[in-house]
Amino acid sequence: MTHSEIQALLDDRYRRYDQPAFIDPDPISLPHRYSQRADIEISGLFAALLAWGKRSIILKKMDELLARMDNAPHQFILGHQDDDLRRLEKFCHRTFCDTDLLYFVHWLSQYYRQHDTLEDAFLYGATQRERLENFHNLFFSLPDAPERTRKHVATPARNSACKRVNMYLRWMVRRDAQGVDFGLWTRLSPADLVCPLDVHVERVARRLGLLTRKQTDWQAATELTERLREFDPADPVKYDFALFGLGIDEKF
Repeated sequence: MTHSEIQALLDDRYRRYDQPAFIDPDPISLPHRYSQRADIEISGLFAALLAWGKRSIILKKMDELLARMDNAPHQFILGHQDDDLRRLEKFCHRTFCDTDLLYFVHWLSQYYRQHDTLEDAFLYGATQRERLENFHNLFFSLPDAPERTRKHVATPARNSACKRVNMYLRWMVRRDAQGVDFGLWTRLSPADLVCPLDVHVERVARRLGLLTRKQTDWQAATELTERLREFDPADPVKYDFALFGLGIDEKF
């Protein structure tokens, strides 16, 4: 396919999939239950970082997690007592278990007592790589951070593609008329975001010649994003909708 043919395909599928109908079967539906910014941020962070495996199972486990927080995550984060934390015991989704969950709650509790928005945690650094590395360091800056929990918040410092963190940032930063992504955060630019790179996006990107690096790592995610910037430098990750839809719905 020529450059213009690839762009025409991606633009067409972006318009097809960036629609409200995309929301219900996707983990992004969880933060869409809420109207308050902090609830959206917290539920979105959990939904993105726990987005492993089949979407139906992810939604079921997130339903369980939010129910354990009385479906009011911000209120639970700030107002829980020690006895309330017992409700979180024995929660597990794949390798994310109660030890990890309790640390997440502890860190978020400390953080939201000092900040109004989680956006502040992603502002440190001149590049997106630096911002993600600094967020990871901030998240695990508490002295009781379990070593096992570090694998659940990816960082480019370990050469991870950071798929789930990049997806979360897409949700919070991107904004358009369709309202799938929230566009809550205005101090980060959609132009700086990195495309979430999962198996479906990777497969389609390789078939279209948009990705040549063999490893699925940070360099691959940035290579793909640079190619997508050729089509829309102001909002390259909008094509995540197109690549994901072509991969998972159309088996391109």
